[in-house]
Amino acid sequence: MFLQFFVWGAWYVTAPNYLGTIGFQPADIGNTYSVGPIAGMITPLFVGLVADRFFSAQKVLGILHLLGALIMFGAIGFMQQESPSPSVLNWGFFFGYMLTYFPTLALTNTIAMKNMSNPQKEFPGIRVLGTIGWIAAGFALTFGGFETNVNMFYLTAGAAALLGLFSFTLPDTPPVKGEKVTIGQLLGLDALSLLKDRSYLVFIVSSMLICIPLAFYYQIASRVVEHVDLPIGTTMSYGQISEIFFMIVMPFFFARLGVKWMLAIGMLAWVTRYGLFAIGAPDELRWMIIIGIVLHGICYDFFFVTGQIYTDQKAAKPVRAQAQGLLVMLTLGLGMMIGAQAAGKIEGQHTPQAAKDLNAKVVAKTNEIKKLSDGIEGEPSEEVNAQLAALNEEKGKLRQEELAALEWKALWSKPAIFAAVVMVVFVFLFSDKRKKENNQDNEQSN
Repeated sequence: MFLQFFVWGAWYVTAPNYLGTIGFQPADIGNTYSVGPIAGMITPLFVGLVADRFFSAQKVLGILHLLGALIMFGAIGFMQQESPSPSVLNWGFFFGYMLTYFPTLALTNTIAMKNMSNPQKEFPGIRVLGTIGWIAAGFALTFGGFETNVNMFYLTAGAAALLGLFSFTLPDTPPVKGEKVTIGQLLGLDALSLLKDRSYLVFIVSSMLICIPLAFYYQIASRVVEHVDLPIGTTMSYGQISEIFFMIVMPFFFARLGVKWMLAIGMLAWVTRYGLFAIGAPDELRWMIIIGIVLHGICYDFFFVTGQIYTDQKAAKPVRAQAQGLLVMLTLGLGMMIGAQAAGKIEGQHTPQAAKDLNAKVVAKTNEIKKLSDGIEGEPSEEVNAQLAALNEEKGKLRQEELAALEWKALWSKPAIFAAVVMVVFVFLFSDKRKKENNQDNEQSN
């Protein structure tokens, strides 16, 4: 579980900090963050219809991670060419990689739970190691000096290869025997009956819509951190650290606030976070950026975890798994895909010509460094090392000027306003009937 999320955390948040230096424009980065949600909508079919039915889970896990490592190594070679095509990288390499990675999220859970005597008690302690793995990846990026260069992808590919090999040593988890699973069940179509309940319909639509501004965080926040000159990997990992803390205190708040206000506070944290970024980024106020990242714990736990609990409460036992699958597909799938495209377009709108011109100079410096590095045979001379150091320093200054030229306030204001509208509509339309019934029962018993 540690390695599973280390692999993801090693590149997913910081990728734009490198891709922007090799010619990726906002729309290209939007596509980079769209391929994952698309893969996330496709791969449940693979896991449910093929992997779970015909092959031992640990073997499928190992093969997929080894295949993913090969694809990522291929991507690295392509990235290091002069002016690599963003479309080929996104749809040829990153999409292929995500098709191998997303099924492994379900497979690791399957292997864990099927080899536990008491999953309810044992699984949380195992799953938290995944969050710790993501945090460790952030620290490795910072202390390894990989935050803004191609080495983040080497770290990803190496960790994926290691996990692929390690997977074959895991306990044997044979395929499922028995009742056949239909495509409709895997897509959660039987769970659509839940949408007849007005409150659940409001919840599911709000959940999908709130994932649109969520995409801005994964796609753009690491460049805000780079802009204010904070260590990117470790600073972004504060979000996962806070996630662990709020997961621990969540039962205390859940018992007192109920579903509606837990969800509303989660949405409010989104609004606050983007508001902090809108104010803090233009003036390089580091404390605002750090608070905005730390709020990730509330954003994720209070909204997503509460949503999963609410879904489990509302769904009848035969369709609970389908209901959870439908929730993931509509939020981290469809919602995040729409959000990635929206973030790419809005970032493009608030990237003035001055920033584009500076980016062209950054890309030119990157190519110059590549040519000089490729021409080195054996140990580089002091003169060559001095040239590389000078070029990297010039590139760093140009990159900072490029980031400073972005219209940060306008860029972050749009997801903040959108999240605020979703929150207000949700608060007015959603009714937590279960909590009301419980309150009435308590009054009668008193």
